[in-house]
Amino acid sequence: MALIDLLNLPEQGALLGLDPGTKTIGMAVSDGVRIAATPVDTIRKTKFQADAIQVFSLYDDRQCTGIVLGMPVNMDGSSGPRAQSVRAYAVNLLKFRDVPLAFWDERLSTVAVERTLLEADTRRSRRREVIDKMAAAYILQGALDRLRKNRGL
Repeated sequence: MALIDLLNLPEQGALLGLDPGTKTIGMAVSDGVRIAATPVDTIRKTKFQADAIQVFSLYDDRQCTGIVLGMPVNMDGSSGPRAQSVRAYAVNLLKFRDVPLAFWDERLSTVAVERTLLEADTRRSRRREVIDKMAAAYILQGALDRLRKNRGL
């Protein structure tokens, strides 16, 4: 299927949101009608194949029809080394398994989630445990909102 525009993802079914970092991969899933994103898990990166097996296990368990991958764009809209790394990760995921995959701008997602957790008076140790999967949910929710807006819902 290769990389596609967000608006070309299949129109129905749950979506898997991923926030790939240097050490972890945050994962979130939408409901089947794509109203809400829910943080699910954080994978501590090991070898790509083992990580991909975990990603696609969740993809299959939740009957997902596509992936939304957070793209770390610089504040000025340019792409840096992290964006190149995420593109390479996407290409490798698609080599592992051909599924609909689209990027979503993740600028400030971790900052927004961190602020929310601080406002909720969440302990530092707990923030570290949940921030990656919550960032994935934040990214996925942004994509869901855009899809709904585009479809006039």
